[in-house]
Amino acid sequence: MTRRAIVALVLAGACSSAGAAVIDAVISPTRFVVEESGARSVLEIPGTPVYACGLQRFLTWAQPLKGQSVATGAGGFASVLVDGTPESLQALLVSNGWLQPAVLDDDAQAALTERRGGWACASAQAPFEVMHTSVDAKILAGVALNESAYNGRAWPWTLNVAGRGFFFRTRDDAYKAIRFLISDGRCDFDVGLMQVNWCYHRQRFASPWDALSPATNIHVAEDILNENYRKTHSAVKAVAYYHSANPQPGREYLARFIQHLSQIDRGL
Repeated sequence: MTRRAIVALVLAGACSSAGAAVIDAVISPTRFVVEESGARSVLEIPGTPVYACGLQRFLTWAQPLKGQSVATGAGGFASVLVDGTPESLQALLVSNGWLQPAVLDDDAQAALTERRGGWACASAQAPFEVMHTSVDAKILAGVALNESAYNGRAWPWTLNVAGRGFFFRTRDDAYKAIRFLISDGRCDFDVGLMQVNWCYHRQRFASPWDALSPATNIHVAEDILNENYRKTHSAVKAVAYYHSANPQPGREYLARFIQHLSQIDRGL
């Protein structure tokens, strides 16, 4: 939650009308005690708590939610006021990295790969454990660390343009850069977590925006790795060929990949 959002929530609570349903206590990212007209009940929020940083870290973050007016609905749907506008409590928890929804929407993918909230303490392998489909998560994490490492984690809003890496703060910023490159007639750039080359693989994406989606980017990388394996019948060559089929750059890439696997095993 941003400082602005926290202030807005506090102000909303101060201005709430008597008798309105309010959050009386926070138990976990999926359980809140709601008080209304003297009666208390437990509000269940759909999703899986993200406890990588521990429960206390979440409870500290969630402290400003206590006393806030809450509108509850069927199926655990509830809303609170953020900047004067009703916002889904589930969406607030997801976007701030404390809750993993059953379906990973854009906000959930961004929170996971940007390491917000509880995800800040998760391993470098965590995003791939959540989003992989057919390739082992550790292999994907090792490849991603070769491709888009930033402060020890793979960063989703990354471009490599003709050999020069660029790390953007947001998906929107990276998307604007891609649109500029395409409008300039260029395709010599790699996109996203797995640095998928636009010249060779753009047909695998619905759009440049889609190419930046962490889950989509990972799934395309899985397809490429699987195709490499079917060609070579070697998991080692499948990884090396992800970068280059030429022996020397392939060996160098593989050496970095193995180093990253070692770092993952050691929890670095």
